[in-house]
Amino acid sequence: MKIALLYSSKAGMAATINRPDEVVCEDDEPPLDLLAECDSDETIQAVASSLRLKHEVVGIEADEDAYTKLRALRPDLVFNIAERLYGPNRESHIPVICEILGLPYTGSDPLTLGLCLDKSRAKEILSYHGVPNAGFRTVEPGEPVPADIALPAIVKPLFEGSSKGIQDRSVVRTRTELEERAAEITGRYKQPVIIESFLPGREFTVGVLGTYPKIEILPIVEVDYGSLPAGANPIYSYEAKWVWDTPDKPLDIFHCPADLTPALKARLEAAVASTCRVLRIKDWCRIDVRLDREGEPNIIEVNPLPGILPKPEDNSCLPKAARAAGYSYDDLILRVVEEARARRGTC
Repeated sequence: MKIALLYSSKAGMAATINRPDEVVCEDDEPPLDLLAECDSDETIQAVASSLRLKHEVVGIEADEDAYTKLRALRPDLVFNIAERLYGPNRESHIPVICEILGLPYTGSDPLTLGLCLDKSRAKEILSYHGVPNAGFRTVEPGEPVPADIALPAIVKPLFEGSSKGIQDRSVVRTRTELEERAAEITGRYKQPVIIESFLPGREFTVGVLGTYPKIEILPIVEVDYGSLPAGANPIYSYEAKWVWDTPDKPLDIFHCPADLTPALKARLEAAVASTCRVLRIKDWCRIDVRLDREGEPNIIEVNPLPGILPKPEDNSCLPKAARAAGYSYDDLILRVVEEARARRGTC
């Protein structure tokens, strides 16, 4: 089978920075973490290598030429890991192109990708369907922060992933901290902020393969914040992900499988399965869950384009969970292909 691997490389996306048609305010310096969700050459090569075990592979950068290249290539399947840089629909760009061209692709559709990237829209849908998640408010750039927000809270950019804009100081405990952090994020990222109630309980991340109802929930990963530097807030911040955790000195921050009672494991898996159902997740995802004061699981993030760094020391949670389930990295990537084929009836 001929597969087009669509990716957003750090070098390829860096070339788009400060283009007039891409940036909101040309006079501003881009955030230092702007390229955090882009793919490293190592990841791109690892995915391509896995796919080549069974398929012909053509790599395509997810830039403005991707449409023309895909139209000429007409692959049997597009393996999509492209996230691009700007806007609330940036993860939907390649699936939209695939649908225009009538090409099958891996992963969730453009609507689901857009909903999950916009944290408030995903939470609204989850709330409607009774799936627990932290209480929240959104604040647009230039708007005042509502006076009735309960503290402590966590302040995040509305349309980002990979801990972009979520720093150790994102947990706020005073009104002054809240207002300063909201102003900083809206100013730097040119987007609304979401302010969530800070949940005090244990945190987990859960990998899923397949499409509801035929899903496999992988061994659950617990995030152990005891390994963070003294005084750090118990969140998986940008510092925890990219600064304090390095390949030569990785943080011992993840435990997989997590130490769970059967009852808690069942509640976590039920919340994750419900999330996959109501958001119509396809083929693969990773879902972050945190316990509230009563010990009940709350969905805090849905990642339908999960990180897939190839090395065990990279602390990438979906590959970590897959290894705990007995899958190699190659197995994981090829499994996603088979899930997409089965979903489309092409096996």
